[in-house]
Amino acid sequence: MLEIPHLYHLATASEWDADATEPYTVSTLGRSLEEEGFIHLSLARQVAGVAEAFYGDQDVVLLRIDPAKVTARVQFEDVPEAGDAFPHLYGPIPREAIVSATPVPRSADGTLDFTGLLPEPI
Repeated sequence: MLEIPHLYHLATASEWDADATEPYTVSTLGRSLEEEGFIHLSLARQVAGVAEAFYGDQDVVLLRIDPAKVTARVQFEDVPEAGDAFPHLYGPIPREAIVSATPVPRSADGTLDFTGLLPEPI
């Protein structure tokens, strides 16, 4: 049986509320699910590139999401600028689908450091 990989979402530290009980609805950098139409997600191999492109100067929290506990449709859509297809969630992220929420540290050069936070590439 094929194991479904976890999906990931980068939340700014100011947007993430670990104590909230409502589903998470921030799509990206302050834009809501309602404004954007979906929530931007990533596969593990895509996270660092997304962080570099959009979150370089932000303090971020890496949300690891169990796709089996997501109730809305996840659709992979091509992002030509990135040369890849990214998962988009067409609904909120249920809190029970969030496996972990980990603040991402910075390396000595100031970049976000995902060492040990993501699975190793196969």
